[in-house]
Amino acid sequence: MLQKSIAVFGILLFLVSLYGCVSYRKRPTRLYQEVLSKNLSFDAGIVPGVPFKNGEWDTVMKGRVLWAVQLYNQGIIRNIIFSGGAVYSPYYEARIMGLYAQELGIPGSRIFYETKAEHSTENVFYSYQIARQQGFKSLALVTDPFQSSMMKGFTRRKFGTRIVHLPFMVDTVKKYNHLDPVIDPAPAYVQPFQSILEREGFLRRFRGTLGVFIPWEDRGRRARAL
Repeated sequence: MLQKSIAVFGILLFLVSLYGCVSYRKRPTRLYQEVLSKNLSFDAGIVPGVPFKNGEWDTVMKGRVLWAVQLYNQGIIRNIIFSGGAVYSPYYEARIMGLYAQELGIPGSRIFYETKAEHSTENVFYSYQIARQQGFKSLALVTDPFQSSMMKGFTRRKFGTRIVHLPFMVDTVKKYNHLDPVIDPAPAYVQPFQSILEREGFLRRFRGTLGVFIPWEDRGRRARAL
């Protein structure tokens, strides 16, 4: 099963190279400039999780968190919903990202945590439910360019309220690459823990990625407006 997962990842990397890096630079810039030109802001930004392994964040998690912090500091997002359960390692991904964000200056009162999600589609769905509970009316998806592109159709079709995509701009995030806060991950630790690789086979994980197990609110498999 691990070999199949590696194969799928290889295909995804091939697709990235096929379409070229240019589109993953142009689209984030265009979306960001649209937000600036229209003076848009959002009640919250949804930040999907990334596994926390070897006691440190990887480049993808770092990029997502740094971008969320920048958008918050600019007033583009007023709150941050970090999403992600303990999927591949015994740490809630959402909690880990929140710890980093607080070290970077985000007030704890502006951070919300979603810890059920095990797939990117679930990250958005469960965060959307938190937004409803908190009375948020406008949302942005704050992630990396690749995941944003993969999620375009899902966010457009499945939610009654529009979710605006704000993927990070690679060159902009690089400017903050020197920031490397140290956290104590203990508050995010989960025990007992069993990796999703041990709990589920490849086919079920793949179906989860497609959102098959999301508890939609109606027969049309669509979440109502906020």
